Amino acid sequence: MNVSSIPGQGISPEQLSPKHLHDMIDIEEAGRQLELAAHDVAVASGCIGLGHLDRAPTSVITARAAVDAAENILRVALNLAAG
Repeated sequence: MNVSSIPGQGISPEQLSPKHLHDMIDIEEAGRQLELAAHDVAVASGCIGLGHLDRAPTSVITARAAVDAAENILRVALNLAAG
């Protein structure tokens, strides 16, 4: 992603310091999403272990969504950092 491709942001390469990136993108959100994913995986595993196979897919789907969200956050941050 090129910095100039961020519409309306007016971000110069000099503004892409780690602190500025941290202010722009909440990197901790990636960690929170991964924690949510871990929880959902544990719930799905528990459902399977208890024989509630009808409930497990919901937790697997939400775990996958949380992992995807974390990946997207990190990709944006890395692309911005790369300029």
